[in-house]
Amino acid sequence: MHEISFPGLGIGEFTVKSEAFSLFGRSVAWYGIIITVGIICAYLYACRRGKRSEGIDPDVMTDLTFFTVIFGIIGARLYYVLFKLEEYKTFYDVIAIWNGGLAIYGGIIAGALTILIFCKIRRQNVLKFTDAVAPGVMIAQAIGRWGNFMNAEAHGGETEIFCRMGIRDALGEVHYYHPTFFYESLWNVIGFVLINLFYKKKKFNGEICLAYFAWYGFGRMFIEGLRTDSLYLGGTGIRISQLVGAVCFVAGTVLILVFRRIGGRFALTRLTAPVAVGAPAEKAEEKEEKEEETPAKEEKAPENGEENKGENNG
Repeated sequence: MHEISFPGLGIGEFTVKSEAFSLFGRSVAWYGIIITVGIICAYLYACRRGKRSEGIDPDVMTDLTFFTVIFGIIGARLYYVLFKLEEYKTFYDVIAIWNGGLAIYGGIIAGALTILIFCKIRRQNVLKFTDAVAPGVMIAQAIGRWGNFMNAEAHGGETEIFCRMGIRDALGEVHYYHPTFFYESLWNVIGFVLINLFYKKKKFNGEICLAYFAWYGFGRMFIEGLRTDSLYLGGTGIRISQLVGAVCFVAGTVLILVFRRIGGRFALTRLTAPVAVGAPAEKAEEKEEKEEETPAKEEKAPENGEENKGENNG
């Protein structure tokens, strides 16, 4: 149990429990339940957005989600473990995700690779899928951060800011921290709303995904600097998530600016009308290829006399 308060917001002390309930002798944490709710919301959004804006069959999106969730969780765990190898002595320690230890960037990297491979095998436009999925990831992150709240974790350093979060420690003393879990959740909600408003104005396939990376990276770059539980690059004082956030922001912004000027020249990024749901991917690709081709100028057939003249010369 955790005793939490937000005195600056007029919210007195209240109790939250990390454990939601027990099932067959094992505790089920609120963290896992909240993360699951976030994944479901992301899936429902991706299905709706994919069908309406990108012509993606919801059944295909369901297949993709199945693999993305599995490999995303594995990636999030491996990313966390790799930067804290000294704390994991056995294989059981590595796979025991119920004891905590997931990193969102690992999940995003593994999820992106899964989408890439899935679309390659199923002959789908990978950029359309990433556009449909990216805003859903934002809402999943916004919801998932409240799992950190239930564990009274992922907070920042001590502060007296108006929205400070008070946590009573084992000795009965209350310390006030930056509620960084809330900062990131709010940042993702704002980004989700703005990107959805922007969606219809996208100029090339992949722009929504890049906007997600730029927006999330910019926010995480600053929020991570306030946290006390960051992963660091080796023995340096460089926070991994802060560095990755900065790279995502710069790369996402630059690529958006570049492809807004030249994106239409590439078949993969070129916008086309959404393909009817259920239409074979091959036909969609053939349509894009035909649009790309320019009909060659037909040569005028030589007249018989000219042809004979040419043949007799020499």
